[in-house]
Amino acid sequence: MPPEKDETLPAASAGAAPEPAHDPVQSPRLTDDQWARLLEFGEPEEIEPGDYLFRTGQRDYNLMLIESGQVEIVREPLGWVGEVVITTIGPRSFLGELGILNGQAAFLSARVTEPGIAYRVSEENLRRLMAEDDELCDILLHALWARREALRSGPAALTLKLVGSKASSEFLALRRFAERTDLVHTAIDLEDVVDKTHHADYLEERGFTKADLPIAYVQGEPILRATPGLVADRLGLSYQASTDDFVDLTVIGGGPAGLAAAIYGASEGLRTVLLDAVAPGGQAAATSRIENFLGFPFGVTGRALIGQASLQALKFGVRVYAPCEAVSLTTIDEGLEVTLRDGRTIHTRSAIVTSGAAYRTLDLDRWNDFEGSGIFYAATPLELRQVMESPVVVVGGANSAGQAALYLASNGCPVRLVVRGDDLSRRMSSYLVTRLLEDPRVEVLTRSHVVGLDGDRYLRRVHIDRVGEVEARGLFCFIGAEPATSWLNGVDRDPEGFLRTGVDIPLDALGEDWRRLGREPLPFETSLPRVFAAGDVRRGSMKRVAAAVGEGSSAVASVHRALASVGGVS
Repeated sequence: MPPEKDETLPAASAGAAPEPAHDPVQSPRLTDDQWARLLEFGEPEEIEPGDYLFRTGQRDYNLMLIESGQVEIVREPLGWVGEVVITTIGPRSFLGELGILNGQAAFLSARVTEPGIAYRVSEENLRRLMAEDDELCDILLHALWARREALRSGPAALTLKLVGSKASSEFLALRRFAERTDLVHTAIDLEDVVDKTHHADYLEERGFTKADLPIAYVQGEPILRATPGLVADRLGLSYQASTDDFVDLTVIGGGPAGLAAAIYGASEGLRTVLLDAVAPGGQAAATSRIENFLGFPFGVTGRALIGQASLQALKFGVRVYAPCEAVSLTTIDEGLEVTLRDGRTIHTRSAIVTSGAAYRTLDLDRWNDFEGSGIFYAATPLELRQVMESPVVVVGGANSAGQAALYLASNGCPVRLVVRGDDLSRRMSSYLVTRLLEDPRVEVLTRSHVVGLDGDRYLRRVHIDRVGEVEARGLFCFIGAEPATSWLNGVDRDPEGFLRTGVDIPLDALGEDWRRLGREPLPFETSLPRVFAAGDVRRGSMKRVAAAVGEGSSAVASVHRALASVGGVS
């Protein structure tokens, strides 16, 4: 295949990195005392020019402390572009970025250019540092996060390159996965770089066809018909059990409830694994603006809130794996076994199910045709780019629909909000109702239904029973969700599929296991001992972000009690 030219970034050349202005967050200047304390967590080793402290693609690489000498951070050649030196690191500095904490394979290399002494900080010692020294922990976290953010717009972004068409739901899924897992990447929409009539020529020149899309280049190597799972495997983000040992807690679902449960479990000493079928965040990550969450008087985007929570989980040692879908949960002699979609298993002493709910859809012709190319279940910057300044329709009468309508309108989209009921305040917070009714960019249509869809490859028009056919580049659907519990067998639930917990479980659903235990289900515990539920998946939950956070953290208290009753934790 001929070398590929990049259409989004300027050509980069090899050579010495330019001297950047000093960034006190990315490259903090440590005091003598701070540096001495940091060195206590590492093991010294001599380094020589030409040595690599870690290489692109290496998994489980370590934080490196440079006592003396010099190291350059390099993006290695990718096939169509050459090597690039990102920056140079000198004495009393440390090497690494956020991937050190989440197990992601290195996407850059560290090459020694001057001899000296480096200290290698093992994963175990890094976790100990973060638990024992709050000051150093804060310095490291801020630096690792800032470095990840800085790498997004430079040559490192080509280490993961996604190519596809915005009309493709598969390409949209890849981009959503990369953005929600905070991966440094570049996404190329073919329709932005070449006229759609020439797609075939563009692909043929590179040895591909439309059937190969979407394509993910990982370190320059293409993955055809790429999926989030395939990319995660290549990047080291899929679950890999290193031993047959049990973990103390497996949290299934990475929304606010799941993240809160994982953070509290890990911070209280439980060896914790967090799984999500897509990426951490759940529906909250798709919320454009949350205005009633404690401590954020000016509102906060779902992405920002989830991003900070994910970083907090990594700080406390949670192992986060996504996409990683659980398909069954069964009792075994010493605890529980979670089976994943690919057949791998996790042995765990307890589990908290926070798998949330799946989006409901409208029963309309061509609905599946337009998913990803006009029909969306979230209103974030990713979706906004698909409909920028074009008319849209939002369907739903709860807070998520109101927030989406205001976000889209504020970014230049004329909005029609379609509500089935006749009273907007029945399910929506009053502050949202007031703002919607006062916003001239939003037309609220109560007692209305979407009855038809029309378009070519993209959604172009929507039929609304009260007003007829209207132009619409996007239809944003917020009509609720079904609990994601069909994968669970033998766990009591209500007629709608939500999991019953605690005193809500009928006595006839409690079997012999409970009689042997000699106790009743604890708060948030399901009919299966040591399996708990929190958030949207639980019967009686409030379906609010703050409530989900409270439930997830509260469930951990019950986990401790349940584990103590059978011999404690490791």
